[in-house]
Amino acid sequence: MSLSLILNTATSGLHTAQTQLRVVSDNVANVNTPGYVRKIADQVAVSSQGIGAGVDVARVRLATDRFLQAASLTAGSESGRQTVRAQLFDRIQAMFGDPGSSSGFFAQIDSMFAAFSAIAEDPVSTPLRQDVLFRIQGLFDESARISGQIQDIRQDADGRIQSAVERVNDLLSQIEALNTEIARANVTGSDATGAESTQAALIASLAEFMDIRTSVRPVGGVSIRTNAGLLLAGDGAASLSYQRAGAVNAETQFGELWITEPRGEKRALLDTLSSGQLKGLVELRDVEAPAAAERLAELMTRMADELNRGHNAATATPPPSSLTGRNTGMTLETALQGFTGSTSIVATSASGAIVGRADVVFGPPLTVGGTPSSAATFLADVNAQLGGTATLAFSNGVLSLTGAGSNGVAVADPAGAASDKAGRGFSHFFGLNDLVRADRLSLYDTGLSAASAHGFSTGETVAFRFRNAGGARVRDLTFTIPAGVATVGQLVTALNDPASGVGRFGTFSLGANGALSFTANAGSGVSMSVLEDRTTQVPSGVSFTELFGVGQGVRASRADAFSVRADILASPRLLAAGQLDLTAAAGVPAVASGDGRGALKLADAGQRAAAFQAAGGSAANQISVSRYAAEFSGHLGGQAAAAEDRRAAAEALHDEAVNRQLSQEGVNLDEELVKLTTYQQAFAASARLIQTAGDLYDVLLGMMR
Repeated sequence: MSLSLILNTATSGLHTAQTQLRVVSDNVANVNTPGYVRKIADQVAVSSQGIGAGVDVARVRLATDRFLQAASLTAGSESGRQTVRAQLFDRIQAMFGDPGSSSGFFAQIDSMFAAFSAIAEDPVSTPLRQDVLFRIQGLFDESARISGQIQDIRQDADGRIQSAVERVNDLLSQIEALNTEIARANVTGSDATGAESTQAALIASLAEFMDIRTSVRPVGGVSIRTNAGLLLAGDGAASLSYQRAGAVNAETQFGELWITEPRGEKRALLDTLSSGQLKGLVELRDVEAPAAAERLAELMTRMADELNRGHNAATATPPPSSLTGRNTGMTLETALQGFTGSTSIVATSASGAIVGRADVVFGPPLTVGGTPSSAATFLADVNAQLGGTATLAFSNGVLSLTGAGSNGVAVADPAGAASDKAGRGFSHFFGLNDLVRADRLSLYDTGLSAASAHGFSTGETVAFRFRNAGGARVRDLTFTIPAGVATVGQLVTALNDPASGVGRFGTFSLGANGALSFTANAGSGVSMSVLEDRTTQVPSGVSFTELFGVGQGVRASRADAFSVRADILASPRLLAAGQLDLTAAAGVPAVASGDGRGALKLADAGQRAAAFQAAGGSAANQISVSRYAAEFSGHLGGQAAAAEDRRAAAEALHDEAVNRQLSQEGVNLDEELVKLTTYQQAFAASARLIQTAGDLYDVLLGMMR
């Protein structure tokens, strides 16, 4: 071996040892740097013409384990998803208060019904009446507050989606810029590990927002795609776009989340996401929060309806001078169709004695006072029977009864032959003596049949939006009421037409109680909402959506619709605590001031089985208001607990994946100390070899003198 070869070998050893020591130094300096990936210098032997010529560092690389990195990214995405869901679920549950506390929302429902029992024992007590009225109004005010706060949470989630999109775009830009830097370093033979380490941290941050998968590019750097295959980075940076909704209510239609790939192709992103903060925020905003709002609205609707059922079966003492119903959303002729049983419409004197009476038997045939009648002559026939003591009128879907002079009015059903339509008596169906009023239609079991006239005009339109299970928009469709469609049955058939209706996505059906429901086609997973409704029913003035409660938004919005009747709040004596005695003799009061039978009916209203409709994932069921409230409370608590458990499990899995990745990719000081000692010795050995070669040169030169 020549002395030149010895020197070259020793010099390569020095340079290689210096590089290795520099790598070890970087590793030790960054031992506590979050996300730092340990560097490795790949050392190779160098030969020349088959003869060893020293060593060299082929490249400096990161100790990246692609399998562990992929596992960590996947776990990080799921942890991000479950964390935001748990945070917002906890906020929703907190709105209702502690289920075990007497001041919680659900506990107030039972205490409100119990307050009526005290009135039954002391029907003339004004303070007791005021107390129960304040309790009722307080419950509906609290319901409105909670409903508004649920929408605030949805708005917060929507804002966080906007912020997340901006952050993702920033991360993608940085990752792609580092791709360029890494590729340039590889071409020039420079050290790219610093850029690669920074890029790995950025990718981990990106995974918190959306599920991704990575692959190494041949030129250096990474390609990043969603799990559905959409390109995010690697050939240019993709760009996400989203426009937040601003003010949010139950019927808000949120915008689409789009991705523009580096090649310029724009696609919907939601149906490609399976985890990450974006997925969790969308799920909470579009599924869980609206479901809670819809169940709350259904609870308050049935509570109001059961209170009204009891109040319509009772009367104040003395009876009020007038009764005005709610908008039924139909003509009188249509409203009277389907009634069975009988009822009595009564006028009373100031002392409570019956002075006028119209006994109605719905048959068929329909009779008033024993005389055949019809829907067209019903008002005239009733008023003739009342003989001027009171007047029954109907206008714009509202029935009203007004006493003449100082006369009071009341409606009562005879024992054993009560009137009924869609599960409500005559007075209850029209809302003549409701205790609780809504500022919009709230009951969607309309009592309409397939043969009933729907009242909408040809050419009026309803715009529907259909979304897939992932929340992405599938299709916007406008339905136009066709000519010749006059009945509800014909309208349902037209709605279900695959060409001009919604038949490609699902089916509308009319229940026995007149409730209209939509069922998505099996396996499709689509959901429906209403974008715009340009229909107006004659004579009520309500829209198709309002009449039938089509769409989750209009149903959820009912939670803030209710309030105690203003005249009863102003004058608690109008609270119907007694019952009308239809068997009272002429001149004898048919109502007594100490009668508390009506209050007992109101006290029992919370235990009566009510027809709850499907809401927020809860199936339709015959269940009491108190039981529904208890199950709703348990459901909210269970959801919050489950969300917290999923968050804890996802975080634990993520921590485990990160720890395993760190054990492989992180810096071990003991190992680095061994390497430091080894390469210091290698450096010293190379230096010694150079010194020895120098000594040999000196000897040779000395021999030639």
